[in-house]
Amino acid sequence: MAVAAAGGGGGGRAQRSGWLEVLVRERWHKVLANLGGEALVLSGEERPDGAAHNGLGGDGTACRGAEGGGGPAVVRTAFTDPPEQVPEAISNKKRCVKVLKQEMGGLGISIKGGKENKMPILISKIFKGLAADQTQALYVGDAILAVNGTDLRDATHDEAVQALKRAGKEVLLEVKYMREATPYVKKGSPVSEIGWETPPPESPRLGCASAEPMAQLSLSIHRDRKTIPLKMCYVTRNLTVSDPENRIIEVHSPDAKHTVVLRSKDSATAQAWFNAIHSSVNELIPRVIAEVRDQLGKAGIAGSREIRHLGWLAEKVPGDNEKHWKPVLVVLTEKDLLIYESMPRIKEAWFSPVHTYPLLATRLVHSGPGKGSPKSGVDLSFATRTGTRQGIETHLFRTETSRDLSLWTRSVVQGCHNSAELITEITTSCTYKSQECRLTIHYEHGFSLTTEPQDGAFSKIIAQYPYEKLKMSSDDGIRMLYLDFGEKDGEIQLDLHSCPKPIVFIIHSFLSAKITRLGLVA
Repeated sequence: MAVAAAGGGGGGRAQRSGWLEVLVRERWHKVLANLGGEALVLSGEERPDGAAHNGLGGDGTACRGAEGGGGPAVVRTAFTDPPEQVPEAISNKKRCVKVLKQEMGGLGISIKGGKENKMPILISKIFKGLAADQTQALYVGDAILAVNGTDLRDATHDEAVQALKRAGKEVLLEVKYMREATPYVKKGSPVSEIGWETPPPESPRLGCASAEPMAQLSLSIHRDRKTIPLKMCYVTRNLTVSDPENRIIEVHSPDAKHTVVLRSKDSATAQAWFNAIHSSVNELIPRVIAEVRDQLGKAGIAGSREIRHLGWLAEKVPGDNEKHWKPVLVVLTEKDLLIYESMPRIKEAWFSPVHTYPLLATRLVHSGPGKGSPKSGVDLSFATRTGTRQGIETHLFRTETSRDLSLWTRSVVQGCHNSAELITEITTSCTYKSQECRLTIHYEHGFSLTTEPQDGAFSKIIAQYPYEKLKMSSDDGIRMLYLDFGEKDGEIQLDLHSCPKPIVFIIHSFLSAKITRLGLVA
């Protein structure tokens, strides 16, 4: 996994650069991706027509002259060469321009338009220093009418690309500058159509925290470039998009409203990209927890005091035969497991999770390759069961890596044990032999059954038992709890007036915590 030491500004993290495809409007578009620790930058700068790598080595690493920064010193666009700088004398007049293709870089142009777009073939970019730029006679906005005599006025985009590639070393272009087409050429690449969130002022700082001026572009479109802050993104695979070739990476926004779908040339490269992005996101989690803590102050989170761990998981949708999974944000506090549908943006949103489960009444019941996962043996899952007043609630979660699985399962189990030591004691009303009583379960002292106090009088102890005397516990799943302490009275039957599952699970948590404290396996 491509992980570097976490640093305050992200400068120490490993960089990665290379060509990927992004899914926009159900079509794949080639983009240059740059990973910089805290952000993923997608540049819509196409390769120059006919170029082999356009400044990139065959392995996808940046080489001298790469246009990854998207700066004006590398490529001419309708932004750098506005229409007012084009001589009026050449407007709407046919011109013939001879271009000598280079060994590397081809013609050095990118084109837009085509018959399918109801537009002529237009030069949208001219790469500085390459063949077309060296003629000093071609402009962004020129319509290519013919290539070496081959008419392109009714050509599709792909037909034009093939004609330019087949043209040989010496290329004669018949062009005409079309000022009226400038808005189309000036329009951003598909990268500019990628939707992403804009956090409100009250939210934690989920953008780039760097003080550098370029950080201000983190949530905006810079020409044909999109910068995606990685803080609290959900990086996953095989969740919302079918990926039979194992080449796709999904990046979900913290507000769960946007998804960027990327595709690599092969599964090995896709895995390398996933590892790098996933590692960058994970390294930012401690900072997020600190920022949320500062945001919430003394108010805490949904009745708890502190966040012990948080992150995105895929949750199996109950009752779905299609094995459908959905993203959920899971937060572990010192005593609860909280589930949110998205990263809370304002302080009040932290107080309203979709689900709140006491860790004391929760247990880990499964961990490992999930039989219900999209790819059994590859996707790693774990399940939790919680005893509630309505019965047992089960959740099946999927992690992205074995390291994530280990971290989450360990955090859940330790959270249950820490909660037992923190809460120490629970008490519930019950009926025993037609008498209203109270059952108290203490982490250290075991079980005690007392009468309900009457008219200010003190309650009386009916029975007390340490954990060592408990032979067996069971319940009817409706309201009855059965505790067998091996005494002469045999099994104690308690009517809890509601589902006994929470008490059953709490007994298990107390016992498990005590066994673990003794150094034994729970």
